[in-house]
Amino acid sequence: MPDSMSDYLQQDMECEGLLECFHGLKELDRTVFGVLVAADGPLTVDEVAERVDRERTTAYRATQRLLDAGFLRKEQVNYENGGYYHVFEPLAADEVADDMQRLLNDWYAKMGQLIQEFRTKYDDPEPSAVSAER
Repeated sequence: MPDSMSDYLQQDMECEGLLECFHGLKELDRTVFGVLVAADGPLTVDEVAERVDRERTTAYRATQRLLDAGFLRKEQVNYENGGYYHVFEPLAADEVADDMQRLLNDWYAKMGQLIQEFRTKYDDPEPSAVSAER
C-alpha cells in the first residue's frame, strides 16, 4: 500500500483500487465484490467461499468488511420450519460511486481546511514583527 498521496498519484491504479484507497479493503475483498457483482442473484457466505476457493470464515470476514464499507446489502431468508440464513448482494454501482464521491468531497474539504491552517500557522511573519522581537 502506498505511503503517501504522491505515491498514490504515481502508481497505476484501476477503478477497483478505489475499494482499497477509500475503505482500506484487501485484494480478497475486491475478489468477493467481483463475485457478488457477477452473480445472478444474492449469495450466501458458503456460496461466496466456494467461488473464491477460501474457507467459510475467510469469506465471511471479507463479506463483512464489504458490508461495513457500505458495498453490500444483507438480507435474512427464513426457512419454513424455523431458522434462517443470510444472503448478500452488491449495491448498485451508482450508489457505491455516489458514496465514494461524497467521501472524496468531504476529504477534499477537510484537506483544504488543513492546508489553510498550515498557511496561517507557518506563514512568514512580517519582517517588522521579527525585528521588534529582537
